[in-house]
Amino acid sequence: MHYFKLVRAGNLFFIALTMFLIKYGLFEPFGVAITLNLFGFSLLVLAVISVAASGYIINDIYDVKADLQNKPDRTIVNNKISEKTAYRLFFVLNILGVGLGFYLSNMIGRPGFAAFFIFGSAILYLYNSQLQQTLLVGNILVSLIVGLVPVGVGLYDLLPAITPQNQQTQSVIFSILIDYSIFAFLINLLREITKDQQDVDGDYNSGYRTLPIVLGKNRTNKLLFGLGLVPMGFLIYYTYTYLFENISAVLYSLFLLMAPLLFYQVSILTASKKKEYGRLSLTLKIILFFGLISIGLLQFILL
Repeated sequence: MHYFKLVRAGNLFFIALTMFLIKYGLFEPFGVAITLNLFGFSLLVLAVISVAASGYIINDIYDVKADLQNKPDRTIVNNKISEKTAYRLFFVLNILGVGLGFYLSNMIGRPGFAAFFIFGSAILYLYNSQLQQTLLVGNILVSLIVGLVPVGVGLYDLLPAITPQNQQTQSVIFSILIDYSIFAFLINLLREITKDQQDVDGDYNSGYRTLPIVLGKNRTNKLLFGLGLVPMGFLIYYTYTYLFENISAVLYSLFLLMAPLLFYQVSILTASKKKEYGRLSLTLKIILFFGLISIGLLQFILL
């Protein structure tokens, strides 16, 4: 169980679920041309979650000092699992993920796509080893990695199958993936900064330069409120423009996305305690979950 906690098995399952929903809840129902069969796509999913898992491990390795103060009961490295073992697992998963990415890129005739995995692996390592102490850069890079998951599916399964005859259909589907990627990036960026608010004491003692440390909690709360207006506006525009004629889609967006985001917006202005930030971080995680699994519902809305 300690190893499952180390690699955030729940998060990895969510990533895999999102990817399979894109393929079988979006690509297949709309009859778009695809490149990968089930085996090839499963390798793609395995490659992505391997790199993601290695990122979680290296994060725990470099965050031991801060985690001992922020969440001592949930610190795994040097408590439940040795640092040496964690490093070995990090390298194994990293090599597996990048290796599979390289194999798949050559299999679909796009060797340059291997940079997708090399970039992701390098960014996760640099973030934890060097960039985590750099103001806002780490938050943006981690959120970018999360946002690239839907686009990555499009790159490997959709893009190589584009022909002059199906280009318009493929482009529409790819644009939907980009919209989901933007949404995932925005919500995860909010969550990363909110988590910095939650962990401000441990981060300060560890020498990190996060927004709450540099600006203070009150100013960071106001900044988070301002940033939260962006995905809120994005949701309102998207719902009104594309989903307005479907009452089920509107209700889904209203109650499972907009309502919890509105709760976040109202609460973040007055939040000050660790417990409050933890609740708001969970709220954003729920929004991200319902936002991404809605990919599998598009077939019932648009068809």
